[in-house]
Amino acid sequence: MDSKIFKTLEYQKILNKLSHYAQTATGQQTALRLQPSDDLEHIKKLLKGTDEAYAADRLKGVPSFNGVVDITPTVKRARIGGTLSPQELHGIRTTVQAARRIQVYVTSLHEENPVETLLYWSEQLSEQRSLENSIKGCIDENAEVLDSASTELSQIRRELRSGEVRIREKLDSMIRSSTVSKMLQDQLITIRGDRFVIPVKAEYRSYFGGIVHDQSGSGATLFIEPESIVTMNNKLRETRLREEREIEVILQKLTALVAEQADMLLYDVDILGNLDFIFAKARLAREMKATLPLMNDRGYLKLKKGRHPLIPLEQVVPIDVELGNSYTSIIVTGPNTGGKTVTLKTIGLLSLMAMSGLFVPVEDESQLCVFDAIYADIGDEQSIEQNLSTFSSHMTNIISILKNMTPKSLVLLDEVGAGTDPAEGSALAVSILEHIHALGCRMVATTHYSELKAYAYERKGIINASMEFDVATLSPTYRLLVGVPGRSNAFAIAERLGLPGRILDYARGEVTEEDQRVEHMIASLEQNRLTAEQEREKAEQLRKEMEVLRTRHQTELDKLESQRDRMLEKAEDEARVLVDKARSEAEKIITDLRKLAQEEGASVKEHKLIAARRELDEAEPKQRKKSTVKRPATPRTRSIMAGDEVSVHSLNKKGHVVELTGSKEAIVQLGIMKMKVSLDDLELLQPAPTTTPKVQKPVTGVKRTRDDNVRSELDLRGANVEEALMEVDRFMDEAFLANLGQVYIIHGKGTGVLRTGIQEYLRKHKHVKSYRIGNYNEGGTGVTVAELE
Repeated sequence: MDSKIFKTLEYQKILNKLSHYAQTATGQQTALRLQPSDDLEHIKKLLKGTDEAYAADRLKGVPSFNGVVDITPTVKRARIGGTLSPQELHGIRTTVQAARRIQVYVTSLHEENPVETLLYWSEQLSEQRSLENSIKGCIDENAEVLDSASTELSQIRRELRSGEVRIREKLDSMIRSSTVSKMLQDQLITIRGDRFVIPVKAEYRSYFGGIVHDQSGSGATLFIEPESIVTMNNKLRETRLREEREIEVILQKLTALVAEQADMLLYDVDILGNLDFIFAKARLAREMKATLPLMNDRGYLKLKKGRHPLIPLEQVVPIDVELGNSYTSIIVTGPNTGGKTVTLKTIGLLSLMAMSGLFVPVEDESQLCVFDAIYADIGDEQSIEQNLSTFSSHMTNIISILKNMTPKSLVLLDEVGAGTDPAEGSALAVSILEHIHALGCRMVATTHYSELKAYAYERKGIINASMEFDVATLSPTYRLLVGVPGRSNAFAIAERLGLPGRILDYARGEVTEEDQRVEHMIASLEQNRLTAEQEREKAEQLRKEMEVLRTRHQTELDKLESQRDRMLEKAEDEARVLVDKARSEAEKIITDLRKLAQEEGASVKEHKLIAARRELDEAEPKQRKKSTVKRPATPRTRSIMAGDEVSVHSLNKKGHVVELTGSKEAIVQLGIMKMKVSLDDLELLQPAPTTTPKVQKPVTGVKRTRDDNVRSELDLRGANVEEALMEVDRFMDEAFLANLGQVYIIHGKGTGVLRTGIQEYLRKHKHVKSYRIGNYNEGGTGVTVAELE
C-alpha cells in the first residue's frame, strides 16, 4: 500500500500512540513498523491475538516486561568471540528471567480463560534456566562480579581486603601522630589512582619521602603516598591486576555459554517483542474504548457509532456508515466545516487500523472490509515549487488513483472537481465518479456541487448523504445523514445574521422553481428522518427496559423454582427417613414371623411377604426430577427369551428369565427368589449370550449394576477439608458400585486448600484411575474430574 495514504489519513500518529504502550524496545520498533495486511485470515489471527490480550488485561492486567532489554547486539558480539561485560551479562539474565515469568503468566491465564494465540507465542520461548543460573552465580543484581564466581577470585579478594586494612591501619597511626597531624590539611585517608594517599600541606612536602599523586586546585595541598606504604600499595596493585585477569576469565566463560545459546536468545527477544506488541495493542484499545470489528473480504463496511481515534472522546461525534450492500458509493454534500473531511478520514483510518489487527473505536458488531489498497485525495496539496494549482494537484492525485485502483479498492475523494469553473468542475466530477463506480470500487466522495445530488439520486448503487446542520444555532452538528442530500442553508443563515429582507426576497426570486422544490423536498426528508430517528430511539429505550425487566423476571423465577426444589427435596428426604424406619421395623417383623412359623410348624406364604415389601417400597417417595424430557417408549427389538436380563416394572427390580411358561408369562430369577411374572410387566435390558454358557455351580455374589439414582457429581463448596473428605469417601464408594466411569467433584476455586486435599485423596484411592482439573466448559479449576476403574 502506498505510504502516501498513511500520511494523508494520519496512520503514523496511531502507530506512535501504539508504541507508547509497548514496554520493550523491540515491541516499540514492531509497533512503529506495523503495516496493514490484505490477507483476511492473517488479519483475523492478528485480531484474535489482540482480543485475547484485551481479555487478559481486563482479567489480570497486562504482564510486566520489566527486565527485558534488547540483547541483540550483545548476543551477536558474543557469537563472534567478543567478551561481554558484567552489565551485558546481567541484561541477558534479566531478559531470560522475564521470559520465564511471562511464560508462567500466559500459561496460568490459559488455564482460566483459553488464549491460544498468546499461548502459541509463549511456548516458543526457550528454557534458559541453566544459563540464567550460571550468570546469577557470578553476577549480582548490581552487575558486579561476585566473590563466589570462582575459588581463585574469592582468595584474591580476601587478599585485597586484608591488604587495604593493613594500609589503612598504617596511615591511621601516622595521621593520629601529633607530629604528622599538624602537617596535614585534613586528618583523612583518600585514594588517588587506586593508591592510598594523605592530604599534606605544600610547605611540608620535603618531610615526606613518598610519591606525590595529585594536588589541589590552589596548590596548597599535595596528595602524597608516604614512602612507608609504597611497597604495600605496590603489592595491592599487583593483587588488583590478578583480580582483573580472573574476572576476565570468568566473563569469557559466561560469554561462551551465551554464544552457545545465541540463536535461541535472539529468537526469544523477537518473541518477547511480539508479545509486548500484542499487549500494547490491547492497552491502546482500552484507552480508545475500541472494540473487536468483524472482518470480511466482500467489500462490505458497516460502522456503528464510529469515532475518529485522534479526536478527544469528549469532542468527537460518532458516525454511522454502511457501504457495499445496497450501494457501493456515497456522495456527501453540505457546507464547509461541517465534518465531511473528518468523515472521509474516519472511514479510511478505521479501515487501516482493522487491517493492521487493531481494535477500532466503534460499537459492537461493526464490520470492516479487507481492501487491496486505499486511495485518498484529501486536502489542498498546492505547491508553489511544483507550480501546481489546487485543481492541478487534485487532478494529479486522481489520475494516479484511476491508474492503480481495482474493484477491491476503497477510494476517498474530498471536494471532487473543485478548484475550477463550477460548470466544468461538476461535469468532470460526475464523469470521474461514474468511472470509479462502474469499476466496482467502494467509494466515498464529498462535494459542493448540487448537480451531484441529482446524479446520486438517479444512479443505482450510489446514495446521497449530508452533514447535519442546525439552523437554530447556525452551526454544524458533524453528524452524517445517509440517504439525505445536503442543503445549502444559505438563506436561513443570512436571515439569522440580519441580512435585510428585501435582499433575501430578491435572492429567492432568482432561484428557479425546480431548485426551490428540491430544497423543500430535502427539508421534508430531513424532518421525516428526525422524526423517525426520535421514534427509533424511543423504541430502543423501551426495548432495553423490557430486556431489564425480562432478565429480572427470569432471575426471580429461577430463584422461586430453586426454593421450591429445595423445599420438595427436604420433604422427600424427611419422608424417606420415615419410610426407611418403617421398612426396618417391617423387616424385623417378617423375620420374627418366619422364626415363629419354623418353630410352630406353620407356614407364611413367601409371595405375601414379597407383596408386603412391594407395598412398602411403593410408599417411599421417588426422587423428583427437576427437569424431565419425555422420550418415546423404545420398541422391543425381539421377544423375551430364556437367559435374557430383564427389568420387572411392578417390583422395580432386575433379574434373569429362567424359562417361559406360556405365551404370556415367564419365571424370573430375582436374587434368591424365583417368581412367575407377566411378559407385559418385563422390559428387555440385555439379551442372553449367543454362545452356550458353561455350567457352573450357583454361588452367592454381589453384582455391580448401575443405579440411576446415584449422582455423578458432588458439590462440596463451603465445606472444610475434613468434612469434604468424608463426603468424597462415601460418594466414591457409591459411584464405584454404580459402575460410573467418570464423576465430577465441585470444590470451587477459593484458596485452593480444598482442591489440594481432595486431589491428594483421589491420588491414593484404589478405584481412581486418573483425575484432572475440569475443562473450561466443565467449571475450570473449580472442578476435579475423576476417572474410575
